[in-house]
Amino acid sequence: MRDFDTVLFDLDGTLTDSSAGITNTIRMTLAHYGIEEQQSNLLRFIGPPLDECFSEYLPAEEVPQAIARYRARYTTVGLFENEVYPGIPGMLQALKTAGLRLALATSKPKNTSLDILEHFSLLPYFDAVEGATADGRVKSKQDVIELALAGLGGPDRARTVIVGDRLHDMEGAARCGISAVGVLWGFGSREELSAYRPVLLAQSPQQVTDFLLKE
Repeated sequence: MRDFDTVLFDLDGTLTDSSAGITNTIRMTLAHYGIEEQQSNLLRFIGPPLDECFSEYLPAEEVPQAIARYRARYTTVGLFENEVYPGIPGMLQALKTAGLRLALATSKPKNTSLDILEHFSLLPYFDAVEGATADGRVKSKQDVIELALAGLGGPDRARTVIVGDRLHDMEGAARCGISAVGVLWGFGSREELSAYRPVLLAQSPQQVTDFLLKE
């Protein structure tokens, strides 16, 4: 029997390289407030909730407006400044064909995530898609993972794993009692991920496939 039968996936930095769309939109949002920031300095904000980003630059009372401004551009332009990493469709197809249940668990808003998956023809691979909510009720990776697990009908957590590229994925997995696979092609470093002792640090989607499908 395989070790895992349910696989959750992060989106940004795991399935797609969304760096251009996210950093462009953050930079333009900050510019509205008279703040100039180099795009390369904004890569660290790919993955965490948006309020963590804007709180570093703006007073707390201005953060909700900044998030709304960000989303106005991102949901119409930024989400398509994006590309699927090589090997991702083949990985998803192999896992799906083998009978594993797949779900998306992202800190990105659910509707935006659905648009991205549909745009790149990835949506049919997933049995559930969950993301952050606009009202802030669901924001952390732990919250999103719990929502995804509920959407799948409560799978056995001992046989569930999340695949992600940042410490937030690793922390969320630990808090929810599931395993984690760290991917090295995204936005997190080997040091960041290995600190949480994931069951695998993968350098390619094929490594993820081989690991999850081993008997």
